[in-house]
Amino acid sequence: MTETSALPANAAAEPAARSRRAPLAWRPIAAVLAIAVAVHLAVATRYGWDGDEFYFVICGRHLAWGYVDQPPLTPVLARLAAALPGEGGLVPLRVLAVAAQGGCTLLTALLTAELGGRGRAQAIATAAIATCPIFVGGSSFFGPTVIDQLVWVALFVLVARALRLGTVRAWLCAGLVAGIGLENKDTVAVLLAGIAVGLALFRREVLRTRGPWLAGLLAVLIALPNVLWDASHHWPNLDMAGQLSRQQGGTLGSLAKLPELPLYLGGMLLIGLWVIGIRHLWSPRERGHCWVLAVATVAVVVFTLSGGKQYYAAPALAGLFAAGGVRVEAADTPRGRRAWPTLLTASALSTALLFLPILPVSTAGALRALDPVPMETYGWPRFVDMVAEAAGPLPPDTPIFTSDYGEAGALTVLGPAAGVDNPVYSGHNNHALWGPPPGSPSTALCVGSFTADDLRRGWAKVTKVATYTLPGGLSNSETIRGTAVYLCQDPRADWAQLWPHLKHFD
Repeated sequence: MTETSALPANAAAEPAARSRRAPLAWRPIAAVLAIAVAVHLAVATRYGWDGDEFYFVICGRHLAWGYVDQPPLTPVLARLAAALPGEGGLVPLRVLAVAAQGGCTLLTALLTAELGGRGRAQAIATAAIATCPIFVGGSSFFGPTVIDQLVWVALFVLVARALRLGTVRAWLCAGLVAGIGLENKDTVAVLLAGIAVGLALFRREVLRTRGPWLAGLLAVLIALPNVLWDASHHWPNLDMAGQLSRQQGGTLGSLAKLPELPLYLGGMLLIGLWVIGIRHLWSPRERGHCWVLAVATVAVVVFTLSGGKQYYAAPALAGLFAAGGVRVEAADTPRGRRAWPTLLTASALSTALLFLPILPVSTAGALRALDPVPMETYGWPRFVDMVAEAAGPLPPDTPIFTSDYGEAGALTVLGPAAGVDNPVYSGHNNHALWGPPPGSPSTALCVGSFTADDLRRGWAKVTKVATYTLPGGLSNSETIRGTAVYLCQDPRADWAQLWPHLKHFD
């Protein structure tokens, strides 16, 4: 295929007039999808639960229209998945994460087709998403990130489709998905802002029709229950966003870490593809599709200025990969035919080894500085056994108080099988809203990254019972923070008086 045949001269008007997208090349898409899903599922539960997954399940057991750190969709899905059989719910949670990653892969092929790409373009773009570190790592455990990625790619596809068809129904489909996405993660609001900017700059005629406005209204109506929940609880989501921004170092800290997005999260071997995609979208003949580039630009700028994390903007890479695939297919050079399969294969191997629990635990521990996530899924049964041993001699109604939600979740989900039947509490994030234990903490087992001096503010007698370690000198966030078990006696106040000093959002 020549560049001329792939890129019509009247491309600025063509996207609105074209009534059909390019056909899907099912054979290469299915091959990429099958390999990616097989690799993910083969190692999905090799190490174990992630602390965040425990938290989502526990939040799902306390159904609400919102939580201090997230809207309700992920907790609801986590609760439903964890109720299914399979390693106490871990298997269905991971299957759900892999399914979302598979959806991103398939939708990227659809987006490439909407941008005019045919078989080779679709194969390149889908392989890029399937081997991109942030997409692979994001689906290594279940959480709002992998659902957010799915929503972003779906909205790219649906907006491109709505622009092509020009019907109100097509726009309402986009609005429906946008509203559902807002019930999963607030970052979708930035995606919608990027789309609005892109349409205003490059497809202004569309804004004179009803479709985009009705889609926006539908999205707002779907998101409204969560907004009302946040308002009724004094906007804890904004407090949380501010706290996370401060942890990043604010705008300057986020700016300093910005190179991580293209060099690390986006995949160093894939830089060439999204750079080609930017050039393609910026070309005059692709002005009708340049809104995709506007989304990526707005996402990077907004998340950086607000002190957001680098991975927040990463789903926008799907649009750039799709555009890059179209351009590579159009160029159709012998060098490209040799180079791209090699680069994508190398990306697949390096990403899988680093971001999935494939390597031995000792190797994953040595590589923790590059990707800490695999080690965060290792060692929770050992943690629960340590607490079970400490709680064994105590009365079964002795409360266990933890320093973070991962510890509380592990003891709630895995604890009963290990003999931990004590009530479990925490002051971390939404646990803080579920309130303090009743009465006075005459004896409590405090577990986490406390120090004895911290705990002596609430109890006169504090005894360290055990310290959490991993075999072979391995480390994760729990060992690094010095997680330990303390027996606390002789309280200085009741739980209600202690609670304001024990709760924290971070």
